Amino acid sequence: MSVYLDHAATSPTRPEVVEAVSAAMAQVGNPSSVHTAGRQARRRVEEAREDIADALGAGPSEVVFTSGGTESDNLAVKGIYRYAVDADPRRRRLVVSAAEHSAVLDSVTALADREGALISWVDPGPDGAVKVDAVRAAVEDRAAGGPDSVAAVVAMWVNNETGIVQPVADLGALAGEFGVPFVTDAVQALGKVPVDFAASGAAVLAATGHKIGGPVGTGLLLAGRDAPIQPISHGGGQERKLRSGTLAMPLIVGLARAVRLAQDARELEAVRLVQLRDRLLAGVSAAIPGARATGSWQPGDTLRRTATHAHVLIPQVEGDSLLFLLDAAGIACSTGSACHAGVPQPSHVLLAMGFSPEEARGALRLTLGWSSTAADVDALLAALPEAVERAQRAYAATRARAQARLARRATAG
Repeated sequence: MSVYLDHAATSPTRPEVVEAVSAAMAQVGNPSSVHTAGRQARRRVEEAREDIADALGAGPSEVVFTSGGTESDNLAVKGIYRYAVDADPRRRRLVVSAAEHSAVLDSVTALADREGALISWVDPGPDGAVKVDAVRAAVEDRAAGGPDSVAAVVAMWVNNETGIVQPVADLGALAGEFGVPFVTDAVQALGKVPVDFAASGAAVLAATGHKIGGPVGTGLLLAGRDAPIQPISHGGGQERKLRSGTLAMPLIVGLARAVRLAQDARELEAVRLVQLRDRLLAGVSAAIPGARATGSWQPGDTLRRTATHAHVLIPQVEGDSLLFLLDAAGIACSTGSACHAGVPQPSHVLLAMGFSPEEARGALRLTLGWSSTAADVDALLAALPEAVERAQRAYAATRARAQARLARRATAG
């Protein structure tokens, strides 16, 4: 039996999307070409653009196609920052949530290392949410340069590890109050919470397709027509000159199909999935002494935590060991961001929330999606106790060996 509980890493491609992409791949034509085949391909792209814009509260001209969330995040952060510095060299500071995805964190760090950006980090609270007052304090911090030094405020919409929903509209309004662009990574928000670009207050919004059953390798950036952003790569000038390159028409068609399906089904799916999420969280807590959910959680609540994320801490285990044991039992899940898979270090998100490194190492992320069923939850809850017991034995043995080595060294010294 194979159970898939890692939709936050990537979601199985929806059959309707496979069908749409397959049909589009049979159509030849570069959307930038002026002949009939090119114009037909362009029409497919523009129809997809209009459908996505309608689904996400944006104008068609605000939809910029990319290769995925990482490219969109890089374009958003670097493009906004460089525009700001070119316009006003004083604006070298970025106010950034410390719980961002690595695509944002590494972009910000690269700007700091190579272009002199100054970073004001804002930790989330113990509930996993960034506080608006904390962001305001960072923007207004006179010692750091005050509002006139800020190039952008950056905060994700939904955390990829915990599933905690951030106060995006309030953060967008705060940034607007100071005339500063607001950048948000909405990769985990799409299809899970109401996404309305116009109402969000964001200057730019990054998203991708494969988290909602769309094709891997395609994504989008919603950028207002007056968004203060410049390109980070150059070429043929496609996509408002913000993202040059031949448009992947079949993938874009599939992306639009996935977005429409996810957005149209969002409310009904939230009702269905929150029941599965709550069964996971309650079941893990009941079966494993000391296990607890990270961040805020109230049964039935989808406002502060998405219906898709069950993120828990298991005591006295290494998350990677538990992950491998569950995988051997036919359960696919993760310890956190798939982009950091295989790196045995505590989650920066959990550390920023105030958890100790030892606590953070026991993280287990169970994420649901369009293909999830009650049987998946039952299988996880059945396999988990034995896997945890074995992982805890391994953890205790490793700790004992480490303590023995320290004792020998102390004796030798």
